[in-house]
Amino acid sequence: MARLRDCLPRLMVTIRSLLFWSLVYGYCGLCISIHLLKLLWSIGKGPAQTFRRVAREHPPACLNDPSLGTHCYVRVKDSGLRFHYVAAGERGKPLMLLLHGFPEFWYSWRHQLREFKSEYRVVALDLRGYGETDAPIHRENYKLDCLITDIKDILDSLGYSKCDLIGHDWGGMIAWLIAICYPEMVMKLIVINFPHPNVFTEYILRHPAQLFKSSYYYFFQIPWFPEFMFSINDFKALKHLFTSHSTGMGRKGCRLTTEDLEAYIYVFSQPGALSGPINHYRNIFSCLPLKHHMVTTPTLLLWGEKDAFMEVEMAEVTKIYVKNYFRLTILSEASHWLQQEQPDIVNKLIWTFLKEETRKKD
Repeated sequence: MARLRDCLPRLMVTIRSLLFWSLVYGYCGLCISIHLLKLLWSIGKGPAQTFRRVAREHPPACLNDPSLGTHCYVRVKDSGLRFHYVAAGERGKPLMLLLHGFPEFWYSWRHQLREFKSEYRVVALDLRGYGETDAPIHRENYKLDCLITDIKDILDSLGYSKCDLIGHDWGGMIAWLIAICYPEMVMKLIVINFPHPNVFTEYILRHPAQLFKSSYYYFFQIPWFPEFMFSINDFKALKHLFTSHSTGMGRKGCRLTTEDLEAYIYVFSQPGALSGPINHYRNIFSCLPLKHHMVTTPTLLLWGEKDAFMEVEMAEVTKIYVKNYFRLTILSEASHWLQQEQPDIVNKLIWTFLKEETRKKD
């Protein structure tokens, strides 16, 4: 009996692991079946239209707007990769580092680049594999450990030891991890529409609605097919994410202009431009949940209540993982693309949080 009691915890861990991976691969199979049906339906309606792609050789003018800042590059020591970023504000001012989500790039922070450059050196990064940043070929190069090290090395390369860190969506995930692993690097943490990573992994297994909303995580585990599905119909799926009634922005805020939307399509229509971003997701199930998970940095979590991809309940639960000042602000009628859709409100909330004194919780 004693031996059985000793073996039982390991057995339960093994059974739980088997159930988890059965769920992952089973849902992957379901997702690919659904998308195959969508592809066949599209081909049936119009094969020429399905495989049509407009050549985009030159970037839209908005990507070179001088009011947004200066395009810069830095090569980091650990990986040897060259990173692209846009910087606004004088060198030597406190650093504000902005991490975008999917499918985005530095341009998603255009409103914040203009807003905060008066008091900060604002740096909007293209994450590993995105935009003009180098994109390693192998999926193993996109593990969370690599992404965390990227941010640490970029801070060093920019000549800073700490920053105010802001992340949205997948960039929010990375921001949480930086605050957990390198708390001395983060003066204040601001996350937009992404819960603490442990909240996400626990919630998704217990709530079918969130499992459905996160179906793209499972779909992205499949090699090459997600990239193909994004590109058909001249990147219709990408346009749909930003503009549709169900997932897009603009219910009661800003919409993407035609030029804004063309900027996104230009970046992701370049050869191989989708593989790096999707590879970020192809390692996530082997990296979560986290062994160390407490955040000791003052934290602001902003959330669009009408987020089509994240249940708002996860935002409320996140506070148990922050052992410091924590503020949650939920914006009603706002979507997932919060800093682009409600820039004035978001910027005001960020200013308030950055300027106020925060005391650590007992």
